[in-house]
Amino acid sequence: MNKLSLESRINAEVYNFSGRIGLYANDFKGNIIEINSDDKFETASTIKVFVLAELYKQIHENKINPHKILKYEKENYVVGSGILRDLDYGVEMTAKSFATLMIIISDNIATNVLIDLLGIDNINNTCADLGLKDTILHNKIDFEKYSKLGTTTPRDYGRFFELLYKKELWSKEISEEMIDILKKQHYNTILTRDLPQYFLDSENTGDEELISIASKSGSMDACRNDGGIVYTPYGGYVISLFTKDFVDNLYYNDHESYRFGGKVSRLMFDQYISLEGRFK
Repeated sequence: MNKLSLESRINAEVYNFSGRIGLYANDFKGNIIEINSDDKFETASTIKVFVLAELYKQIHENKINPHKILKYEKENYVVGSGILRDLDYGVEMTAKSFATLMIIISDNIATNVLIDLLGIDNINNTCADLGLKDTILHNKIDFEKYSKLGTTTPRDYGRFFELLYKKELWSKEISEEMIDILKKQHYNTILTRDLPQYFLDSENTGDEELISIASKSGSMDACRNDGGIVYTPYGGYVISLFTKDFVDNLYYNDHESYRFGGKVSRLMFDQYISLEGRFK
């Protein structure tokens, strides 16, 4: 292998990482970059994109109205990320609003309300139907009852975003609605960490926003994950970055998974931009 190939430079970037990194990336120009892409990882909150997919599948099949009113009840309460845990019981919103909270601030209670509505088996069957053979939602979110939430691979997670990018998830309109929600995601812990912020922030610069990301990240003691679609003036690419087996399971912004993952994301971004829309 060329010692300065893209894969070699990625491996050099993560040489000092204490854990194991998994990468799957596709530039849609015939170049797929993979490192440990078939390793199985705990999903953490990345599993929420598959809950979103099942919701929109059932919306597409007219089984659920996106404006159906759902209620946050006492039995839905769980700890962890989100805002609903700090609100009074009895909050009512549309199914789409619950889905939006589930994705953009990774709300665990909203996720469980939707899992109850949709059914774990339906979510898993849809993953299987999409060819995501290593992706499974094991349980609702309840850290006191269950140690595992979900399992996936960097390849499966990347494949989901490939289908979304090509707008092949049930219809163009449905795919675009999901992309719109994923673009509002607040927790870009890895993918955008080291990207040029100027290109991502038209509000404060007044300049054109050249880069946008539709993504979902997730963190648990066992993993730190991120993945999605990076849109640029040269087109878009999919990147899925997962980490596990690191020595430090504390949660903070400078965790080594975020630092090393951010370096890999920036390397992929620079490669794609310098070659005007391709990895090789």
